[in-house]
Order: sequence, then C-alpha cells, then structure tokens
Amino acid sequence: MTKPPSAFRLLLIAFCLLLSACAPQGPTTLTVMTHDSFAISEEVVVAFEQANNADVVFLQSGDAGAMLNKAILAKDAPLADVMFGVDNTFLSRALEADIFEPYQSPALNDISAEFVLDPSYRALPVDYGDVCINYDKKYFAENNLAVPQSFEDLAKPEYNGLLVVENPATSSPGLAFMLATRAYFGDGFLDYWKSLKDNGVVVADGWETAYYTNFSASSGQGPQPMVVSYASSPAAEVFFASEPLTESPTASIVASGMCFRQIEFVGILKNGQNRDLAEKFIDFMLGKQFQEDMPLNMFVYPVNQTAQLPEVFTKYAQVAEQPASITYDDIATNRDVWIEAWVDVMK
Repeated sequence: MTKPPSAFRLLLIAFCLLLSACAPQGPTTLTVMTHDSFAISEEVVVAFEQANNADVVFLQSGDAGAMLNKAILAKDAPLADVMFGVDNTFLSRALEADIFEPYQSPALNDISAEFVLDPSYRALPVDYGDVCINYDKKYFAENNLAVPQSFEDLAKPEYNGLLVVENPATSSPGLAFMLATRAYFGDGFLDYWKSLKDNGVVVADGWETAYYTNFSASSGQGPQPMVVSYASSPAAEVFFASEPLTESPTASIVASGMCFRQIEFVGILKNGQNRDLAEKFIDFMLGKQFQEDMPLNMFVYPVNQTAQLPEVFTKYAQVAEQPASITYDDIATNRDVWIEAWVDVMK
C-alpha cells in the first residue's frame, strides 16, 4: 500500500507550484500588419514593448491594396493581430469583408469626429494627409512658366507632357487623385481624363516610380516637373536633403478641390490571438507619443489634437484648405466602377 505524502513533502510541492506561478512570463508577441510605407522610431516601439511586456513584430505586406487583399484571404486564420494602413478609399472594402472587430478606444476622446468614418469603431483613424500635385520650382522659374492653379489648366497645351500621375488601379495616391477629379467634374471626369491623355499625361504604376524616376525635382533627371504626391512632400525634401536647405525645391498645388484628403485606419483583426494587447497597441497608436513620432517617419499628419507638429512641417508642409468633397458612401458604391472606366479611357 502506497504511503501518503508527508506534510513536509506536501509543503515542498506547494512551494514549488507557487514559485512556478510567480515566475516572470516571457513577452507576448503582437503582430502588426502594415503597408510598405509604414515607419516609426525604434524607441517608440520599445517604449510600448517595455510597458506591456510585449514583442511587436511588423509584417509589411505591399501597398495598401495588396495588404488588404492578403488580410481578406487570410481572415479565418489571420496573419496578424492588428492591421494598419487601410485608407478611406479602401475602407469600405475592409468593412464589407468583415475582417475587423469593434473597439472604441478611449483615445478617441482626443480625435476630431471628422476622421471617424466607421460608427461601429471597427477601423479607427490614425493619420491623414492631402494628396495633390507637387511641382519643381526650378523648372517653372527657368522656363518662365506659370504654375497651373486648376484642373483645367493642366489640360492646356503649355503643360503638355509635364505631369506624371499614378494608376488608380494600382496606387493609393493615384486613386485619391482620380477621386478628386470625380468630385470636381462629376460624371464628366472621364472626359477630363481624355483631355489629359491628349495633353501627354504620363501614368506610372506606383508613387515611388512616379516620384523618384519621373519627377524632375527628386531625381534631377526626370522628364516631368509635376507629380501626384502629398502636400507634406516639400517638408520631406527639406528634412532628407543631403545639404541644409532654407527652402524646399518643391511646392504643392493646393487650390480648391484639387487635393484629396486621405485618412489611414487601424483595426483589430478578427480571430486574432491577443485581443487585450491589440487594444493596448491601438490606444498607443492614437496616443501623443506615437502621434508626434509619425510626421517625420511617414510624413503624415496626426489625428490626435494634442499632438505637436515638428518645425519642418509647420514651415514647409502645406494643408489643403478646401480638399475635394466626396462621401465615403459614394466611394464605397462606385470606386471599382470608376476605376474600370478610367482604365478603359487611359489604355
């Protein structure tokens, strides 16, 4: 017959179990799916990791459209816990695919209601920026050419071949610029694009090619002195210049209706493994430390009203006072039809 354990042995077992329970646990891994343009300072990420005993892994997944497609295909077994980078041109597709779980972060108290496009709080706003035309100041000065101030100007003969845009079927800023023309011209926007095509507009697949290869101010050799980019791009030119600059070599055309305001969102992916930590990370992204770090990493504006902008932004970045007005519902209903029609016109 087996003897019952002694009182000392029971006490020793209990002590060992207590030590095991109290032993420090290793960090929890949080995977954040992003587009390829995502960037944030390492010390900011480390601050979150240390405060939450976490290990944050960023999964870069192509541009915003490619990232969203991957997330939708993997919705039953998500590749990440959180996804950042869907903007208001693609938001409806993400919500219709039902890939996010609702989360009403307390940090929304510091964010203007104009940026909250999903009343169910499945996708929360993180940043915004104005897509517009940037131009090479030197080119226009040396050629004694006036900077165009309207969509109609761009179709005039003196600007033939001087503008490069991105394909809205493959590029987020390209889509944003196309939507601005749709908002301005209404049903006649395709006729406008025909006039741009006749006037030698150049179409690139993505922003990087358009800006770094075609745009004359960036490469110094590109053939086009105008490019669809962001109103914050002039600030980036100053910030990243190899030699200190007192003014930006580029500027933005921010005339009424010529810019489209992009808003980027973050959401907790359904069927993820770390809901509590995901909520904390979203709170962190909407908080002041993260929001103030974004401008000089991604050259976007913070949505948190308490966040301060760096000086290079206040001096050189521009904000569209009257961006194109087009409703979220209108984009959701017609986006794909408009893109297909644009492709037919421009092929």
